Amino acid sequence: MSGSDAKKTPAGEFARHLDPETLDKIKRLDVRARAVVEGFITGQHRSPYNGFAIEFKAHREYAPGDDLRHIDWKVWSKTDRLYIKEYEEETNLKCHLIVDASKSMRYGEKDKGSWSKFDYAATAAASLGYMMQQQADSVALTTFANQILTTTKSSSHPSHLKLVLHELEQTNPDDTTDASGVFLKVAAQLRQRGMVAIFSDLFVDPDELGKALQQFRLRRHEVIVFHVMHRDELNFPFEENTLFRGLEADAELMAEPRALKKSYLEAVGEFQERVKKVCAVAGVDYVLLDTSKSLGGVLASYLNFRSKTRKRMGNA
Repeated sequence: MSGSDAKKTPAGEFARHLDPETLDKIKRLDVRARAVVEGFITGQHRSPYNGFAIEFKAHREYAPGDDLRHIDWKVWSKTDRLYIKEYEEETNLKCHLIVDASKSMRYGEKDKGSWSKFDYAATAAASLGYMMQQQADSVALTTFANQILTTTKSSSHPSHLKLVLHELEQTNPDDTTDASGVFLKVAAQLRQRGMVAIFSDLFVDPDELGKALQQFRLRRHEVIVFHVMHRDELNFPFEENTLFRGLEADAELMAEPRALKKSYLEAVGEFQERVKKVCAVAGVDYVLLDTSKSLGGVLASYLNFRSKTRKRMGNA
């Protein structure tokens, strides 16, 4: 499918076919991103971005006709007067995309009809960047392995997003991972409060990850961790004797998978729970990105979660 074909295809078509195999036919990252975003917002009358940057502004006295849901009952209980909570949408939100380009992210690249973890992460990051640009927010990119590989400034200009996507397309995942060390460096460099979106398979000690995430939060950034995992890592579908090779370590292991499957899946489950816990403690959103799942569906589900959470906060 060419870029021109994608423009002519109704966005609703993408909403039904946003699986990795279909999107793999769209080679250009900007077209993929547009397909994902336009696909899952089709038919929605309100902005799907609602909730990314809405903050409490001030109180004002209640006037007849005001929505009762926005009355601050806590203030009423103390003053016996009715006040309305007012909110405002921030402008020029800065969104910093941090994408893991270590060698382990290459897993799945040889599978026909499937994405590597990096392909999935890059498309997810591109989709979020495209979404933020549509609401005139700024986007920046950092790619990393055991050190920062590339970084761009933050800008809302359309040509800058093209630069971000070009950097992602040109990235060749390699080398080992040092996620926590890189996150500490990036946190120190981000001066202005904004949103930080991390896309990684998180091959890092969860406790060290938690310390790094806390540094973003101490600087008042909103942080989302997109945990990228291949379906093989989640399901361990191997049955025959298999030679397992390390992607980031020079090691090989010939094993009978059926004897390992139960303990492996338990270890993976425990690791995920530890990562979720450190994210929760740090006040960070955790989103699993399963490379076999519809990317549009995952992002839509997360946006709905954010929207509901914001509404509950507004009514609190």
